[in-house]
Amino acid sequence: MRKVALVTGGTRGIGKAIAALLAKDYEVAVTWKSTTPERGVTAFEADLTEEGACKRVIDGVIEKFGRLDVIVNNAGIVAQTLIEGSDDAVQADIMAVNALVPGRLLAAALPHLNAGAAVVSISSTNAFSPPETAVLYGASKAALNAWTVGTAKELGPKGIRVNAVAPGAVNIPEAPRPADVTKGYAKEVALGRIGAPDDIAKVVRFLASDDAGYITGEVVTVSGGWRL
Repeated sequence: MRKVALVTGGTRGIGKAIAALLAKDYEVAVTWKSTTPERGVTAFEADLTEEGACKRVIDGVIEKFGRLDVIVNNAGIVAQTLIEGSDDAVQADIMAVNALVPGRLLAAALPHLNAGAAVVSISSTNAFSPPETAVLYGASKAALNAWTVGTAKELGPKGIRVNAVAPGAVNIPEAPRPADVTKGYAKEVALGRIGAPDDIAKVVRFLASDDAGYITGEVVTVSGGWRL
């Protein structure tokens, strides 16, 4: 029986690319909130910040497949949060989805995870260099990085690995950046191009696999050499 992976926010952008690539090795389930899944995808509509939502999703995965081996925390919120005039609800949502939901989802899943299971979270280079107009987004990803390291320590004795991937700028097919903005980003990247969702998905696939069986507590930057 094939192993099972759950990808949150797996119906668009980086999450969709991750789900598609993992499907070569795993049975895959995704969560979604605003982007309707394609036909044939095992998908759970959920606002993961709502009480009980994380458990409902995990229960659904177990009911469908009977097991869970990999969790990819991809769902996230990117929004401007200026010091003056930011909406309190938006700020709360950013922190909840980006920094708190991964822990809630893992807590619900833990009774079903065995040694060899893997958790991979999608962080951001903004955790290290937060943009001045979206400081809270950067802070939420920095919190996710700290959670990754601490949780790896806690679950190491159980044989469960916890890592994160920190993408640089990535062009999402559903919402590509204007050509001039893309060109501007590319000038700051050693490899001379902006990232694509598959660039991130390939690293997630590796970290989820047994080939990364001795890697845990790491935040892997995948930015093409941004600002070297």
